[in-house]
Amino acid sequence: MIRVGTRGSALALAQAAWVGERLGVEHSLVRIEAKGPAGDKSRWVSELERALLADEVDLAVHSAKDVPAELADGLELVAIPTREDPRDAICGAPSIAALSPGARVGTSSLRRAAQILSARNDVSVVELRGNVDTRLRKLASGECDALVLAVAGLARLGRMDAVDGILDGFVPAAGQGALALEARPGRVPVSALVDPDATACVLAERELTRLLGASCNTPIGAYARVVDGGEVELSAWVGRPDGSAWVGDRLRGAPEGLGASVAERLLAVGAAELLS
Repeated sequence: MIRVGTRGSALALAQAAWVGERLGVEHSLVRIEAKGPAGDKSRWVSELERALLADEVDLAVHSAKDVPAELADGLELVAIPTREDPRDAICGAPSIAALSPGARVGTSSLRRAAQILSARNDVSVVELRGNVDTRLRKLASGECDALVLAVAGLARLGRMDAVDGILDGFVPAAGQGALALEARPGRVPVSALVDPDATACVLAERELTRLLGASCNTPIGAYARVVDGGEVELSAWVGRPDGSAWVGDRLRGAPEGLGASVAERLLAVGAAELLS
């Protein structure tokens, strides 16, 4: 019996159930409660890591974008499965350009807020927290005029009906749309869940954000995709929280060291000053 550790939210449970169904062995889902500030996503990862180290669970399922660069000693990311759509969606309007001046756009992401404001400095960003259904209810009740969410989360919850547009011009968060499975090395048979392309891309994105000193609360976007010949193309975006200044880059090459190369290029054009 493989004990799969997960948070208790509807999205986390859907993700863990998806993983469990593909393990090919008997499994059970174990809900782990997180302590700490509600806006601190790292608390979810640390509580699942605690459960792994305490032998309360055998495998932890994370949203890859929430996993910090440094893992707890004795644990590693043992699999990154096939990735869902990594893009951002807008609900309540067909695009950022279609918003009226003064429109209120809801998000809890500093990256999304920065990219919204970099595109439209005549709208306002409203901090909107809660699970997907809660945020959609807040949109419906008029707390904001539009809402930006991850396509992947909406897809996994069967809520693509809420999507009014896709923000192709936004660079997603590192790991967005991907799951990251964490465990003690060699403890859980997860080879069937490993997607080599998704793994190469997410690791390149994580390398970039690690070298820039980013966290899940930093206005940084990083998205890699496999292109012809097995190379990876890595796009990156770094901005001020108010969207008043930003830098971007795109580089294609072998996945090994690509994140470091893009980080160096961004630092050379002032990324550190923006992040400070």
